[in-house]
Amino acid sequence: MKQVQDIRVTAADPSGIGLFGLAIVTLVASTQKLEWTEGLGFVLPWAIFLGGFAQLYASMIDAKLGNTFGATAFGAYGFFWLAVGGGWLIQAGVLGETLAAQLDVHQLGVVYLGYLAFTIFMTIGALETNKVLFLIFFLINFLFLGLGLSSLGILETSMHNMAAISELLIGLLSVYGAGVNVLNRHFGFEFLPLGKPFNIIGRRREKAKASDMATHS
Repeated sequence: MKQVQDIRVTAADPSGIGLFGLAIVTLVASTQKLEWTEGLGFVLPWAIFLGGFAQLYASMIDAKLGNTFGATAFGAYGFFWLAVGGGWLIQAGVLGETLAAQLDVHQLGVVYLGYLAFTIFMTIGALETNKVLFLIFFLINFLFLGLGLSSLGILETSMHNMAAISELLIGLLSVYGAGVNVLNRHFGFEFLPLGKPFNIIGRRREKAKASDMATHS
């Protein structure tokens, strides 16, 4: 008769490093959009290593922890920044003049609007996490809306500015969220607030359960 052992592998909450990766890349990218800094030479490595790899690492750990929401969010935005970095390399001619000559910014607009649709779903999910994370997703919607419309040539200047300001605010909130996640876990209590969930979906879930029980009773 076979004996089955249940082996559990523990892993640390990756929210801190994932949010830190998002924070740094959005901060540095926003300075370029706001024309506080110039060029993409120093933005590129942060897009790849912090925006991309740090968030993908957080995604893999969240997947091991069974956190579908965190794994999907960090994975989707991690791959986004890797793709953005690849686009900048093509634009700079690093991958050859042929690819650089075939760039059509309207294709980026479609991608950004696709990410906007995805982020709307994630914003709804964030209602049941904490208020800081919800605000980050809420602002990401404006980032992708601005990027998408400006790339399609619709209200280009104002949409670009909206994207830049949203990105800066995302970076600042993500720095706070990353630091607080680490300290709260480290100390074992709410050292600094992240804000309780809105519990809008939770209340609907409880009502649905109560209604289902009443139907089958």
